Amino acid sequence: MIVVTLTECPPKLRGDLSKWLCEINTGVYVGNLSGRVRDELWERICSNLHTGRATMVFQTNNEQGMDFRVHNTTWEPIDFDGIKLMRRPKLQSDTPQEEAEAGLGYSKAAKFQKIRRIQAAQARSDGMRDGDYTVIDIETSGLNPNKDCLVELGAIRMRGGGRTEELSLLIRQERPLPDEVKQLTGITDEMLKNGVPLMQGLQTFFEFLGSDRLIGHNLSFDFSFLRAACRQCGMRLPQNRWEDTLQLARRRIQGIPNYKLNTLADYFSLPYEQLHRALADCKLTQMIYTKLRCK
Repeated sequence: MIVVTLTECPPKLRGDLSKWLCEINTGVYVGNLSGRVRDELWERICSNLHTGRATMVFQTNNEQGMDFRVHNTTWEPIDFDGIKLMRRPKLQSDTPQEEAEAGLGYSKAAKFQKIRRIQAAQARSDGMRDGDYTVIDIETSGLNPNKDCLVELGAIRMRGGGRTEELSLLIRQERPLPDEVKQLTGITDEMLKNGVPLMQGLQTFFEFLGSDRLIGHNLSFDFSFLRAACRQCGMRLPQNRWEDTLQLARRRIQGIPNYKLNTLADYFSLPYEQLHRALADCKLTQMIYTKLRCK
């Protein structure tokens, strides 16, 4: 089930939405879609809704049982220990002290705590400006984390803006891969026979990540599979801070047909030879992230 709300919706876009969803009120659409159709529909909304606002709420396999996306809104979705929240815009003040004095909190203690949180956020931001983070990507046997599985894990560690270490793991599979996945990724059943067991792969992967801030493209998809794999192995998904280049690109770039990795790479004139392999996608995501931060 998904719910889409729109303002200032062009007639053409309204017609497109009516093909897939039921309009239960002006600008409010409801329906059931697959994940692939849902993502394509959202890209169409973002491409055609120039001045209006859009919100999409949909069911997904996380602790909340739901996720949401926004377009052209001042409120921003954030991940808080695996739970999606909406963060209101910051006040336009010059310093943390001015923001506290603007009326956040009703006591000196509340103002002091707010200042400490802002200072901590600034410290984390300073760390990001130094270029310390880890980029991650996964490949899977399909799109449904409830029945499909992890095939490959990839990560690159960035320190001071430079690449220092890489990790690439194939996960051993009992079942043959679908032909379309083999064609898309180039991964074969023979390659996976030499892969590592799922639990060992997750342990190695999480150790590599440590407490780093994570960067990835469409991380909600990656986390849904990692969370399902952790449940299968009786493990806990690490709660690292993260930033999604898909969300960042939607906020900062307009007028492109979609926000896939290859589309963003072409937009920034970035070279790439291979897609849909975890380590190659990590490297491309890192270059795109660098471009988006400067935009």
